[in-house]
Amino acid sequence: MYLQFVSYNPVFLYMLYENGRMIDKEEKILTGMLGGIEKTETGSLIAIVYYKDFRVVIPISEMMIHLLQDVEHDYGELTLRQNKVLNNMLGCEIDFIVKGLDNTTRSIVASRKEAMLKKHQIFYLDKDASGITKVHKDRIVQARVIAVAEKVVRAEIFGVETSILARDLSFDWTGDARERFHVGEHILVRILDVQAEDSEKISVKADVKSVEGNTSKENMKKCKMQGKYAGTVEDIHKGTVFVRLSLGVNAIAHSCYDNRTIGKKDNVSFVVTHIDEERKVAVGIITRIIKQNI
Repeated sequence: MYLQFVSYNPVFLYMLYENGRMIDKEEKILTGMLGGIEKTETGSLIAIVYYKDFRVVIPISEMMIHLLQDVEHDYGELTLRQNKVLNNMLGCEIDFIVKGLDNTTRSIVASRKEAMLKKHQIFYLDKDASGITKVHKDRIVQARVIAVAEKVVRAEIFGVETSILARDLSFDWTGDARERFHVGEHILVRILDVQAEDSEKISVKADVKSVEGNTSKENMKKCKMQGKYAGTVEDIHKGTVFVRLSLGVNAIAHSCYDNRTIGKKDNVSFVVTHIDEERKVAVGIITRIIKQNI
């Protein structure tokens, strides 16, 4: 099967009505859920989107997937890389513009790329009477979570995809972003920077933590030198244990008196030996493991 953008079949598409009027195939941006990944008879990848009772097919070339190629993002052969990215996106919301009908499968053929480029123009390039774009630095906006890994959340902000690292997700230690963020949900983010040359060259930096605020600053006042507090191990990296104390303070430990091997989500007893006022972090020692997360 070869997918191509063909003209409307009026016998089939008379059903495509929105609020009593036919959808404008050239203009209207629709939103559906990415529900599947398939291969055509020629081996090409296609994304399957479900919109109401319709099956929408988007060729991989129209998904506007930007693949990074470096040591940390080496997925090998192109098709495998594309498949991996799409697999991580399953369940997310995506926009698309209807382009036509594939008569063989009776599926609607659409383009995510055209929908995203249109949003680029509306939200990042068009300006109001004051010369300001809809999305700009310091503005808080809603974003879609389209993929989540242990240390990063991939979000789409009005047609532009961006990666938000764990350190920018929360002021609390974030050991695994997958415990809190999920594909398909909406989150509030603050725009940190926008670079917009034209509709195809737009980049956005954003964070989540500045929207929520830093409760650790206030809670740090409750933390006392030589105080003993219960906490939960959120992460372990190169011998440093990152603990979230029960009183709402981030803490780090470089040693543990318990002979057992410490692990993520273990409940521990922590003694404060130093308070880092600049980083708002308690430094100390894990005296024992209260309960292991086995």
